[in-house]
Amino acid sequence: MHWLYLLLAVGALLLAMNASHVWLVMLALLATLGFLALWARGWYLERIGESQRDESAMIDPVELRRLRELAEVRKRAAAAAAGAHDAGPPQA
Repeated sequence: MHWLYLLLAVGALLLAMNASHVWLVMLALLATLGFLALWARGWYLERIGESQRDESAMIDPVELRRLRELAEVRKRAAAAAAGAHDAGPPQA
């Protein structure tokens, strides 16, 4: 979509080069600058804007602490289960 702005900027520049009135040249040059700015913004958003992190997906400190506590509990339970499994049945 942003490439359309570049084509419109080139068209406005061609209009400015072929215009016979000063006001039309100025208007076409302003349109060229506007379309170039819109093209640059679209190009930036396509390249850089999408790679930024989504702030709504970030975890707040309280949730992070809760997840760490759950991981610690699971780790202890896994270690206890592995210890009980390694011991096996008592041998006579």
